[in-house]
Amino acid sequence: MSDNETKRIVLTGGGSAGHVTPNIALIPALKKAGYEIFYIGSYNGIEKKLIEDYNVPYFGIATGKLRRYFDPKNFTDPFRVLKGFGEAKKLLKTIKPDIVFSKGGFVSVPVVRAAGALKIPYIVHESDMTPGLANKLSMTGAKRICCNFPETMKLLPAEKAVLTGTPIREELGMGSAEAGKKLCEFTDDKPVLMVIGGSLGAQSVNETVRYALPRLLPNFNVVHICGKEKMDNLKLTVPGYKQFEYVKNELKDIFAMADIVVSRAGANSICELLALKKPNILIPLSTKSSRGDQMLNAKSFEQQGFSLVIDNDDLDEDILVETIEDLYERRETFIENMKNSNLHSATNTIVELIESEVGGNI
Repeated sequence: MSDNETKRIVLTGGGSAGHVTPNIALIPALKKAGYEIFYIGSYNGIEKKLIEDYNVPYFGIATGKLRRYFDPKNFTDPFRVLKGFGEAKKLLKTIKPDIVFSKGGFVSVPVVRAAGALKIPYIVHESDMTPGLANKLSMTGAKRICCNFPETMKLLPAEKAVLTGTPIREELGMGSAEAGKKLCEFTDDKPVLMVIGGSLGAQSVNETVRYALPRLLPNFNVVHICGKEKMDNLKLTVPGYKQFEYVKNELKDIFAMADIVVSRAGANSICELLALKKPNILIPLSTKSSRGDQMLNAKSFEQQGFSLVIDNDDLDEDILVETIEDLYERRETFIENMKNSNLHSATNTIVELIESEVGGNI
């Protein structure tokens, strides 16, 4: 352990919110377990902005993106990664953590490689069904590799793989349905359909939901998180339809009042839906817009009986309305399936893994 006998952990991960929010979810539990927490990310990535609310010391390093395709930056980025490795090594020597926990993303590679070089144990978490490139490069020296899907276990070294699920921010389960209805000005007792358009590739979902409103609103109140600059100003006064570009503190209240949800199939989003036991329809990004991980994520959740899935290429008003009606009719079955899942205590499981590695390292 560290010289002063305080347990210390470095969290790393970034490049997108999905590589940061699970780390944020771990912070309260790690503090409770007696850890002093530090975060290493990129100089100006999204992780820096997201972490600043949590009173955790943040350190930036140089990063280079790892690409499988040709880009002129492929010639310069390896040097930035090397620089980041040197900076991470220097930081780790100063911080002297007992362990590093990596949520992936290209910023994490120099950090875990530096940890490996300094014989500091590290644990990696993979959210998607198939490991991303950054995690593939990080796995060789990892003590444990956490994952979300039973199918992923087959792709990982058996002695290291642990099916944990994704840590979810505790406060998401502490919302008030009453506060959500007040926020959205929903005054009747119609069930609530929540639509999460997200930021990336949300246009097709947003448009189809809006086309379908005349058929949805007689039976549902609709709250629509549509993404930055994606509001439809012509529909601001439609009764029973409430739009938000982005929701932060009120998200828990919207989740609390939602009866069913339509969402993309990003790993963190679907794990939140599972943890909150919200019957859902997933519309994964196609391989044209992503590496195909959302399609695999959605398929797994469909097979486990947690979700209905609409292929993005098949999405139209009729299919959306029919699937929403079908899901609402059978919502109790989906809730029951989610209750029977063993992926509800990801935070506890991961903190226990961290503790066992730190304990073995004393």
